[in-house]
Amino acid sequence: MDFDFTEEQQLLRQTVERFVADRYDFDARRKIIAQEPGWSRAIWSDLAGLGLTALLVPEAQGGLGGTPVDALAALEPLGKGLVLEPVLASAIVAATLIESAGDAAASAALLPDLASGERIFAPALYERAARYDLSAPGTRARRQGAGFALDGAKTAMCGGGAADVFLVSARLDDGLALFAVPADAPGLLVQRERGYDGTPVATLLVDDVKLGADARIGADATAAVARARDVAVAGLAAEAVGAMRQTVALTADYLKTRQQFGRPIGSFQALQHACVDMFVASEEAWSAAILAAARCLDPDARTRMRAVAAAKATINRCARLVGQKAIQLHGGVGMTDEYAVSHYFRRLAAIERLFGDTDYWLKEYARAG
Repeated sequence: MDFDFTEEQQLLRQTVERFVADRYDFDARRKIIAQEPGWSRAIWSDLAGLGLTALLVPEAQGGLGGTPVDALAALEPLGKGLVLEPVLASAIVAATLIESAGDAAASAALLPDLASGERIFAPALYERAARYDLSAPGTRARRQGAGFALDGAKTAMCGGGAADVFLVSARLDDGLALFAVPADAPGLLVQRERGYDGTPVATLLVDDVKLGADARIGADATAAVARARDVAVAGLAAEAVGAMRQTVALTADYLKTRQQFGRPIGSFQALQHACVDMFVASEEAWSAAILAAARCLDPDARTRMRAVAAAKATINRCARLVGQKAIQLHGGVGMTDEYAVSHYFRRLAAIERLFGDTDYWLKEYARAG
């Protein structure tokens, strides 16, 4: 199988790499994360100008009509820069949710604003009680006249701290439903928080939120939610690989400069072996990410899920190995906020839980047979 990017994908990757190098170095990121709301509207506008917010939106709605493999090319360099802006949540997951629902009216109403970056969308799918199971949310929707009313809660929403619109999943009498809910809707309480890696997230409290009939996206949302979850994991895997690769580079540089016993500690063979283990893990994760993104193009849900489950379990294991060895090789200084490697360690630890932990995905893989 040819794992090389196309010429267009290579150009996309290089463009994002240059942007991160020029505009998003470690000091610039620390300034952004130190202030509220923990992300930059100006940077978001620049990312939209690069076309990243339009990447997976069909051309008919003003997008680029890209694929999850195209997203892979963009998200890996964003992971290297630990970019805080919600590209994964809005441009990848939310775009996939809306497009996969097969609702032409909703796509025409929502996707142009998503593609332009004018509005930021966040998927509101996960709940505390259900953990990683998206098929039976506790949030309920009931018909009320010509519209709907929603009650429930969503937690740990990726990109929720920046969202203008939430895509809320809820149980309706005829199955799983998906609704576009403005962040300022009466009865909606958005608790904007920070994850332990510093990224903006949110908890959503939904108390008798009244919506018009046009707020519902598609009919039964089961297939759309499942596909969006698969694409989310593939995208997160690419971001994780970028973070791992940068962690390896930072650690290798540190080993070349840190002196002990009159010579760089990188000259000691045991530490070289540890660094090689980190590199091998990051490349193993890259292979898994590529396969997951490619399988997301497969219409068969079981084939997609098996590749995604294997990728997430692999990413989680590799992220833990790379992060822990990086801190071990840096020593105590690696945990200080002034050292970039501590930020990569925290992000890799967060990625291990995001969209499902290892136990969950191993069970899903076994269930798929």
